[in-house]
Order: sequence, then structure tokens, then C-alpha cells
Amino acid sequence: MVETLAKPRDTAAAIRTAALGMFAEKGYAAVSMREIAEASGIRQGGIYNHFAAKQDILRALMVGHMEALIAAWETHAPMGDDPAADLTEFARFHIGYHFERPEAVFVAYMELRSLEPDNFAAVEALRDRYERILRAILERGAAAGLFALRDPAVETRALIAMLTGVTTWVREGGRLSIAEITDLYAGLVRRAVGLPDATKTN
Repeated sequence: MVETLAKPRDTAAAIRTAALGMFAEKGYAAVSMREIAEASGIRQGGIYNHFAAKQDILRALMVGHMEALIAAWETHAPMGDDPAADLTEFARFHIGYHFERPEAVFVAYMELRSLEPDNFAAVEALRDRYERILRAILERGAAAGLFALRDPAVETRALIAMLTGVTTWVREGGRLSIAEITDLYAGLVRRAVGLPDATKTN
């Protein structure tokens, strides 16, 4: 008989998962390392083999969220030759990605205030990198005479804030499906830059 060996447990991942849920529910400041350890199924002292402090867990969560978001976009939809199509696809991608990760999104935005300066700078650099993806699309569209823009930097942040905000109120089983909400928001983004709303899927 062949003996089946159990897969080694990824304790660091378990700690991150437990911390994410607790930070989203209670807030970073209200959660202790002891509580995270208990929720992870390890002794309190064991958590320090993986993270020296609670701040390190928060950094790992927020940096990891942004790195995964950027990597997902680069895999999902590389830039094409049509800025209008790229803009529509960015809106759809952003909503879909964030809707599937509400806890990560909530912590990534609400707990920026809890980051120490060096950690904030690391996360902010990744946020800027992601914003540059959309800004590049907007600037290409403006240069081609397709988009009507006043300040691409401000409009980039405004559009991302609007798209991310979907996760704060949309719920499964509501009056509109996620696909319908995505259509509506893609249309809003298009109209914001002067394009016709031609986004409805069949």
C-alpha cells in the first residue's frame, strides 16, 4: 500500500488569510497578534516565525493585493491598438477582479492610514503603477482625438475610485446582476471621456 503524505501547511498563508478576515471585520487597530495566531491555528509565539509584527502582516496583505492586481491585468488584457476598447476592458476587468475580493479591497483602501511610512510608500508606489495603466489608456485616447479630457491624472483617480466603489454596495442576488452592473459602469466610464455608451453585452 502506498502511503499518502499530507501536504505541508503554508502557515504564512494561513496567517495572512486569518488576518485579512479579522482586519476587514474589526479593523487593523482592534486585532492583536494573539487573536491572529489563534485564528490561524498556531501558538502565539509561532506567528513570529513568519511575521515580526502585525504591521508586517498588513504590509504583506496590501503589497500582495496590488502585485496580484497588476499581474492579473497584464495577463488578462495587454494593451491593444484601440484606446476605446482598452478603456472598456479595463473597466470590466477592474470591477470583476475587485468584486471577487471584497475583503482584500476593503483592507487595501481603508487601512492605508494604518501603514507606517515605509510601508505606505511601498503600497503607494504599486497603486501609482496601477493607475499609470489607466492613465496611459486615457492619454492615448486623448492623443488620438477620441477622448475629451481636462486633467488625465485627476480623471484616472476619479474613474478608479468609481469602479472600486462597486464593491461597497453591490451584492449577489440584487435587482441587477453583476454583469448588468458591469455594463452600466463600463458605459459610465465611456461617457465620462466623451465616448458613446456602446457596452451592452448580448
